[in-house]
Amino acid sequence: MRLPLFPLNTVLFPGGVLPLRVFEARYVDLVRWCMKEEAPFGVVLITRGGEVGAPAATEPVGTLARIAAWDMPTLGLLHLRAIGGHRFRIEQAQVRDDGLQVAKVVPIAPDDDLPLAQQHQPCAELLQRVIADAVSRPDEEGDSPGNPIHSPPFDPPFRLDSSVWVGNRLCEFMPIPLRARQKLMELQDAVARLDLVRRFLRQQGVLK
Repeated sequence: MRLPLFPLNTVLFPGGVLPLRVFEARYVDLVRWCMKEEAPFGVVLITRGGEVGAPAATEPVGTLARIAAWDMPTLGLLHLRAIGGHRFRIEQAQVRDDGLQVAKVVPIAPDDDLPLAQQHQPCAELLQRVIADAVSRPDEEGDSPGNPIHSPPFDPPFRLDSSVWVGNRLCEFMPIPLRARQKLMELQDAVARLDLVRRFLRQQGVLK
């Protein structure tokens, strides 16, 4: 599978919501192509370089992103709401003349989605409170309700009984370095991921 890449200073988890402002010509063209072909692009964490300018070096593992909503408030500026899909590993990447990176990738199998264990129930209860707060919070920037950038940062259904969904959503909001978030995303054991999340939240005094 060949996949256009969007290097970012963020980590996208499967099922996660990614709001984007796109203005560079290479990425505007990428988004237009993805919408026309109904195709995903790949989100990868930057290890060296930046989101604009010269092509950046990235982590070898990323996540598919599919465009769920978009808006163009001004000419040349796209607002996107993308949803994370399966993870992938880059086998080979190349840079096109326009600076866009395209990679040959192989998919990573989804984690086994076991029912939430009793010891992880407090994690689900915490996430439920976070979701309720995010959904009810008024739009601080005054944008229209349909603007994908400022839509709630969760994509329903809210699967609070899923070890994969609960672990992934909490990983997105924990105040940890990006490299640590990347390692959590790469883990292929949802229960082990939730164990690490629970340990961190207890150390921070968020959970008892």
